[in-house]
Order: sequence, then structure tokens, then C-alpha cells
Amino acid sequence: MAPAASRPAPGARRATSARATLLVVLAGFLALPMSMSGASVAIPRIAAGLGTGGAAAQWVVTAYFLTASALMLISGSLADAVGRRRVYRAGAVAYATGSLAAALAPGIGVLLAARVLTGAGAAGVMAAGGALVAATFSGRARTRAFAAVGTTAGLGLALGPPVSGWLVDALGWRLGFAVFALAGLGLVAGTWALPESRAATRPRVDWAGAALIASGLAGTLLAVSQGPGRGWTDPLVLGAAAVGVLGIGLAVAVERRVPHPVLELRLLRRRRFMGWLLAAGTMALGFGGVLSFLPSYLQSPAGYSATAAGAVMLLPTIPMVGLPPLAAAAINRGASPGALVTGALLLLAAGNAWLTVLAPDVGLATLAGPLLAVGAGVGLASGTIDAQAMDQIDEDHVGMAAGMLNTVRAAANALVLALFGAALVGLLSARLGSSELAGRVVTGNVPAAGADTLAAHLTDVWHLTLWAATGVCVAGAVATGVLVRDGARRNGR
Repeated sequence: MAPAASRPAPGARRATSARATLLVVLAGFLALPMSMSGASVAIPRIAAGLGTGGAAAQWVVTAYFLTASALMLISGSLADAVGRRRVYRAGAVAYATGSLAAALAPGIGVLLAARVLTGAGAAGVMAAGGALVAATFSGRARTRAFAAVGTTAGLGLALGPPVSGWLVDALGWRLGFAVFALAGLGLVAGTWALPESRAATRPRVDWAGAALIASGLAGTLLAVSQGPGRGWTDPLVLGAAAVGVLGIGLAVAVERRVPHPVLELRLLRRRRFMGWLLAAGTMALGFGGVLSFLPSYLQSPAGYSATAAGAVMLLPTIPMVGLPPLAAAAINRGASPGALVTGALLLLAAGNAWLTVLAPDVGLATLAGPLLAVGAGVGLASGTIDAQAMDQIDEDHVGMAAGMLNTVRAAANALVLALFGAALVGLLSARLGSSELAGRVVTGNVPAAGADTLAAHLTDVWHLTLWAATGVCVAGAVATGVLVRDGARRNGR
């Protein structure tokens, strides 16, 4: 037996365990956003390879997103009850299995089922990962850890499209999915280095509430995401909306009566926690529209190649990667988290307003300022929001809180994709008298006939939509500042 002096001290063992936890969680927050943002690149190849239409192939992205979003809250609450490492590991297994099944899928039906499984796994990894970080770190260390999470997630989102594009071009779409299956297996292996943590008392799992919440969120998000394209009176959209309203309504009634609910409604009565949730949603709303729709404008009418447009969209990621650690350092030195995040959301608003310089002949030098401002707003806010939200929650409920934060972000992303796109198409339709033509122009297919006039109309519509996004960000910033005032505990204390 080794002499006692040679054994690591308990503090050193805890530090090593904490570093291992953070590294494994960061690996998940890098791989999963990459696969989420990059899957759309493979859609044309998938449609051609499986002999299916583009609309059906698009569900490869939608199935993943809807499943992950609907199960985030449930995964976080389950992690508190049965173990955060256990849920993280189960999520990683499901993610790896789904990715491998997608790589081997013989047809579109199997592929979509595989993507549902992958999304379920992603929910477990993301929600339990945030809970593990919150349970492992406290005070200044927690602020730094969540800054690293924000940096890594931003890097994953940025790298997703170019890396997936390279994988699809070099290896084909099937091996592209297989690469992410290997990443999932790496996450599974990493869980053996994680300590387990859970709530002090193990409650019974509220399966009825879980089913109602999942169906309510899935129905609502499906209706929001499909409404602009199908029309709000489409039977699928109306049916999904009905399921969403009914599911959420019944869930609220059930969660009020069970002793250990999946969603603690009392958390929603905490002013400061709600302020951080609002900040998370505002951040997603302020960035999602630009990220999703600007590349189409840059290609047509602005005339950028697809590669050049993708390179331009890397500009916001520079501050998104670099600023979270600086924000954490400022807070740990005594800066007010509430003031910092309010300022970040106002900077995000300023970036959207500044982007109204957009024009068919816009150059890189003109775009750099507004896009860097947008990225700076996201970079300053991202990790700070999570750390401060967790500081408002007792350790028994950090999984639930992590799931709520991710659910709010997902819902905001679905909302901004629907509303931003609907605003562009709707405003342009009013000018052109044709929704079909407006849809083509918004997605970067400006006909040669009358191109200059169409480009001018599209640019005007973009400006109006950007001003609306600016207003939303300003309102969200002001409301966040009011809700979290005097509430952010400096240095995590």
C-alpha cells in the first residue's frame, strides 16, 4: 500500500474530478451543436441518396430539433431524480445509437426515426450536462465554468456547417452521421470519469406530467415551425397547436397537485430566475433570425458565393468564443451580472439596428461592424445567464433549471425562425402581390427579370424586420434589468 503522503489530498481529488466533469460536459456542448447546425448541409444529398423529396428530407433537421426541445425539461428533472451522470450517459448512448442508425438507414422512415432517437439523446446530454456543471462548481468557479460552456457551444454552432459540409463532400452524408456516432461513443466513455450527483431525496418520477409536458411542447413547437410554410389554417398546424395547448394546460393542472413535479411551478414565481430565463430567450431571438436568413440574402441579391457567405457568418463567432471568459472575469471582480447582461442585450439590439446598412452591394467591411456587435452581445450574455440562473436555484433542482433554460432557448429559436421568415415573406408579398414569388426571393432565388427592383424591395423588408428585432431586444433588455436588479449575487455568493 502506498504511504499516506503519496496519496492525493481530498481537495486535489475534488479538483481533478471537477476538471474531468467540465471536460466531458464541454465535449458534449461542442459535438451536439455541431450536429444540430450542420445537419441542414446534408439535406440535398440525403434527398438524392434516398430518392425522397426535399420537404421530407427537411424533417431530418426538424425531427431532431423538435424531439430535443420537447425533452430538455424532462431530461433535466429526471437527472435530478435518478442521477445526472446516469442521464448524461443514457443520453450519450441514445445519441450515438441514433447517429449510427442514421448512417445505416435504408430509407427516409428509418432515418427520421433515428433522428428522433438522436434528438432524445441530445436532450439528455445538454440538460444533464448543465446540471453536472452547476452541481460540481460554485461561486467564482461556477461563473468561469459556465463561461467555458458558452464559449464551447458557440464554437460548436459556428463549426457545424463548415465541418459538416466538408464531411459530406469528402465522405458522403452517411459517414458524416457515423462521425458523430463516434463522438457520441466518446461521450459515453467520458462518463466513467464523472462523479454521480442527484437530489438529496429521490422522488418518484412524475411520468404523467412528463408525458403532458413533452406532448405540449412538441405540439407547440411543431405548430410554430410549420405555420409559416404550410399556412396557419393547415390541418397539421391546427392539430399540433391544439395538442400543444391541451398538453400544456393539462400539465399545469397536474403539476400543481403532485408532490414531486417535473416542472416546479413555484420556480416561475421567482422574479430573478424568470429574469434570467427572459434574457436567454431574448438572446436567442436577437441572433436567430440573422444567423438563419442572412446567408440567403448574401448569396442573392448580394452575389456572394455559398462559401463566401458562410465565411461572413463566421464573424459573429469571434466575440462569441472570446468574450464569455472576459465576462466571467469581470463578474468575479465585482461587476454586476444584471448590468452586464442588460448591456449585452442592448448591444445585441444595436447590432440588429446597425445591420440596416444591408444593401445588394454590401461589402465585408460594412458587414463586419454589425455582425461583430451581434456576436459580442451573445458572447457577453451566454455563459453569464446560465451561471446566474443556477445561482437562484437550490442544488436539488439544478437539472430542472438547466432543462428550463434550454427549453426557453429552443422555443425562442423556433419562434424567431417562424416569425422572422414570416415577416420577410409577408411584407414582401404585400409589395409584390405574390407569396410564391416572395418566398423564392427571401430564400435567395431572385429572378433575373426585374432583379434590381426585387432586390430593393427585399432590402426594404429586411430593414423593417431588423428594426422589429431591435425593438424586441430593447424590450427584453429593459425587462431583464428590472427583473434581476439587486438580485445577481456577486461572485456567486
